[in-house]
Amino acid sequence: MASVMTPSNLRIALFSGNYNYTRDGPTQALNRLVGYLLSQGAAVRVYAPTVAKPAFEPTGDLVSAPSFALPGRSEYRVAMGLPTRLRRDLEAFAPNLVHVSAPDILGHRSVTWARHHGIPVVASVHTRFETYLRYYGVAFLESAAVALLRRFYRRCDAILPPSQSMVDLLREQRMNDDIAIWSRGIDTSIFTPAARCLPWRREFGIEDHEMVIGFLGRLVLEKGLDVFAAVVNELTRRNVPHRVLVVGKGPAESWFAEQVPNAVFAGFQAGTDLGRAVASMDMLFNPSVTETFGNVTLEAMACAVPVVAAMATGSSSLVEHGVTGRLVPPEDINGFADALQAYCEDRDLADNDGLAGEALSHAYSWDAINNSRSRPPFRQSNRSIFWAVSSINATIWWSVSLSTSPRLKRCISTDRKLPIARRTEALSFRWRSAPRSVSRAISASTSSARSARWTVPASVTANSFFAPSAFCSMISPISSSKVIVG
Repeated sequence: MASVMTPSNLRIALFSGNYNYTRDGPTQALNRLVGYLLSQGAAVRVYAPTVAKPAFEPTGDLVSAPSFALPGRSEYRVAMGLPTRLRRDLEAFAPNLVHVSAPDILGHRSVTWARHHGIPVVASVHTRFETYLRYYGVAFLESAAVALLRRFYRRCDAILPPSQSMVDLLREQRMNDDIAIWSRGIDTSIFTPAARCLPWRREFGIEDHEMVIGFLGRLVLEKGLDVFAAVVNELTRRNVPHRVLVVGKGPAESWFAEQVPNAVFAGFQAGTDLGRAVASMDMLFNPSVTETFGNVTLEAMACAVPVVAAMATGSSSLVEHGVTGRLVPPEDINGFADALQAYCEDRDLADNDGLAGEALSHAYSWDAINNSRSRPPFRQSNRSIFWAVSSINATIWWSVSLSTSPRLKRCISTDRKLPIARRTEALSFRWRSAPRSVSRAISASTSSARSARWTVPASVTANSFFAPSAFCSMISPISSSKVIVG
């Protein structure tokens, strides 16, 4: 009989370059995931850099990884690898799945450790690291960065980006053969048109009739601050009436304030205050090309705020051009200015597109995501090795069924080139030395998996072997967490 993973059997080692020392989209998603996994009975242990005063308390057990501050960006830290202390902790924890969330030194070392111990590895994709280089004067290194990322991701058994546009890009870049979507949800009790508050705007000197162009996110160069400033200056040159509302903080705040001197800076906002700030905008301008999903885009849409965004990964999977907002080629200053000007001069147009965006965002509410999956009836033969990105209560579970057959186990352990989790068609050439019965069992398992069908919102369906629409659901309250510092 095959040994089938259930939630209570899962022992997941999660490696992250940032789990809670800075608050951003990836850290929110990872903590939400861990919270849900723990509530379902899985065992999770997180390995990541820590600081004395983190942005928020971690969900679950966090083991401190040695790190140093990133030169020039001291708010971020770089994990230095997998020292003996962490290796011993890993061996004591005995994970049966490794999840890596960043292609840093710690990520590389953890993948090597997992492959050496025959443990499957899944990598989640949270940002387009290769695009960062163009904002710091070394764009010529971008192709080299892509090659390094490819080496990292191809050593993983599967990778999980959050949007169809990222799936397409990763396939184009040949990052892996197994790619499926881990989408994101949104809390519609926070991000709602009802949160709009004109008195709050007035506190910043914004009149009720004025059209507000919003920026939402960390104030760092890679968010496209230079493009945002150039477009706002173009609108000013055209004498287009508008106000600028900036929500967020970051190391580039003083530079950004100099570029958009008439902007209102509302600072960091969270929870219902953040929902109020977003709903009080009249349009969101998101020029970033580094996004993999576009949380801020979805948050604006849920508040019935139309979005003008770069035609890039993330937002291009969320915004329907001409219906819920406008998609403009990256760095097209006049194109962005035209799109924003249309909204500034026609409130009815902005309102109509905003309402269309709100309707579309309902597909991404956590309730909708949670209800979009039922448990698939996976069946595997006793001679199969099978990788399934499946769903239990709208959560992706990595279910790995390994045969009790010693012959198959020997075949797996002696072929180090064979990733544990790989589609049959992508690896058929690597199984020439395997017994024919094993090959037939693998083919039968993958064919059985292909027959599974799930109902997913059309906007988040991946053209991939598995197309899960959600990685996690709302976190059940976790009463305890601890940070282990060795």
